[in-house]
Amino acid sequence: MNPEKLKKLQAQVRIGGKGTPRRKKKIVHSTPATDDKKLQSSLKKLSVNTIPGIEEVNIIKNDGTVIHFNNPKAQASLPTNTFAITGHGENKSISE
Repeated sequence: MNPEKLKKLQAQVRIGGKGTPRRKKKIVHSTPATDDKKLQSSLKKLSVNTIPGIEEVNIIKNDGTVIHFNNPKAQASLPTNTFAITGHGENKSISE
């Protein structure tokens, strides 16, 4: 068999069984909402509670940069020592 033709056949992928059309790649549709639902269900298992009244959160990293959250949603579970900060985070230098 011709090596070029063999490489061409190997590049094509069949998703289903015999008789299904060949596709270049399998497209999996996933929305961010499903990820958020999974995260919220995992946090619910840890029995986290929302902490009201937090206006900003700064997380200082070892390399001297800061992750800054403005008006985040903060959740905590004190028995498991777990904190969850959700929101839009910005990377800033420590001097800012």
